[in-house]
Amino acid sequence: MNPSDTASASIVWPELFRGVLIKRYKRFLADVRLDDGSLVTAHCPNSGAMTTCSESGRPVYLSLSDNPKRKHPYTFELIDMGSSLVGVNTNVPNRLVKSAVMAQVFPELSGYELVTSEVTIHSSTRLDLMLSDPIKGNCYIEIKNCTLVENGQARFPDAVTSRGLKHLDELVSLKKKGHRCVMFYVIQRMDASKFAPADHIDPVYGAGLRKAYAQGVEIMVYDTAITLSSISTGKKVPWEL
Repeated sequence: MNPSDTASASIVWPELFRGVLIKRYKRFLADVRLDDGSLVTAHCPNSGAMTTCSESGRPVYLSLSDNPKRKHPYTFELIDMGSSLVGVNTNVPNRLVKSAVMAQVFPELSGYELVTSEVTIHSSTRLDLMLSDPIKGNCYIEIKNCTLVENGQARFPDAVTSRGLKHLDELVSLKKKGHRCVMFYVIQRMDASKFAPADHIDPVYGAGLRKAYAQGVEIMVYDTAITLSSISTGKKVPWEL
């Protein structure tokens, strides 16, 4: 049996405050009317376009930081798009995948001795995870948050991403040096049945992903199981290029 069919890793949400999205703007800000009637501006930790997950009038859920230095103490975590809760915080997939790898949830990534986050490749480039083992060698993983779903198909990216293309180039370079490399897409929602690059948004990235795959970079795609209590690793999602 595939371990991913029975095992999962989870992150428990902090206390969530429900409201209605007024608007998301300047990429990192969102105005929300909380259920108690107050209007707050929340930090939106997502640099993408958030197409299909930023519709005004939708129920949203915010966490609240006790850090007195924060200008906007609320953080935009979830939006209810009707067909699914959607996680918009791009920091969550990295934490979730690392936790899952350490718990041996993904059979494809099991058996490594050490898991290291935020590995510096060059002075200007870091990759999300490096798995290392004296026998298996090194495995470099770049993790991307996917929230764009159209007609049941998850797509990445939802905006032109030169940074994402740079990560693909780094993975190809490391693969040529003999390392294992993985591009890992986390679909932070539950209404996608397959995945493909968003060529209609960023054809250059799509071409870069196909090139990387042709040169040995692996592709992994998993969705998530989201409740108002936690987010967990879900099922493997088929992909096509």
